Amino acid sequence: MRLVLHMLRQDDEDVMAFADALTTLKREVKYCRMCHNISDTEVCPICSDKSRDAGTVCVVENIQDVLAIEHTQQYNGLYHVLGGIISPMDGIGPKDIEIASLVERVKKSHEEDDVMPIREVIFALASTMEGDTTNFYITRQLQDIPDLTLSVIARGISVGDELQYTDEVTLGRSILNRTKINN
Repeated sequence: MRLVLHMLRQDDEDVMAFADALTTLKREVKYCRMCHNISDTEVCPICSDKSRDAGTVCVVENIQDVLAIEHTQQYNGLYHVLGGIISPMDGIGPKDIEIASLVERVKKSHEEDDVMPIREVIFALASTMEGDTTNFYITRQLQDIPDLTLSVIARGISVGDELQYTDEVTLGRSILNRTKINN
């Protein structure tokens, strides 16, 4: 409603420019055929960048997660955007998101000679029951592929947080997924 009221107060030229921009967005922006990120080309700039590690694929829920990881400048592999996570309560099952295309992508990379095989799939999904369910489901789909490492991003206490204010699940995972300081 606020947008409507705001647009009614704007000059006709500004409203028409906004409408043209929306039309262009809808017509020209599409999903990358490889990773399902948004792009104005058939293959997004990340997937087409030869300097990236094509043997590593980070699985994320949505496009915002790609942007967040890219912003860290700590990851140089490729992505696979699921477009959601498995959530039976919301009526979202494995067929409603891009799991089949991920499994096909990984398997195909191990079958074709001219493609670098995917060596590692990193799960970077939310630390929720739905995220864990999605991780588990995909892991089961990929478990029989030889020479494939499946990993999940570390989960734990945020820098600067105090233990007493951390929820039990996060604290428990932090203890279980601890990293050695010395050999």
